[in-house]
Amino acid sequence: MAITSIHDPPTREAQVSDYLTDIRKYTPNVNEAAVKAIVNYCGIALRNADSSMVSATDPKELATVRDGYAARKLGLAADAADAGIKAVVEKMKSDHTKSRVTFYYLLAENTGTLGKLG
Repeated sequence: MAITSIHDPPTREAQVSDYLTDIRKYTPNVNEAAVKAIVNYCGIALRNADSSMVSATDPKELATVRDGYAARKLGLAADAADAGIKAVVEKMKSDHTKSRVTFYYLLAENTGTLGKLG
């Protein structure tokens, strides 16, 4: 077993486990392969506290989600992406720190595109 310090970044498995727990607050049956695909897609962005979250009150941030992840990864048209984003924002409204992985998962689930993730 390797010795790690408290300064080492969490392992990918630990990250996925934390995201699974967070996503289960919103939906009971979580597709672990899809979560892993989102974690891989987000990559290094998840290491920074700011970029690991989605600001639901920032129109630029939501446009980035729509034009980036929703369009490129999920293949959604802008109107479908906007409707899905609106539904996710409503679903997560009580959570002031919206995890990017959770947000992306719920967007894929809401738009019926989880199958495109893994």
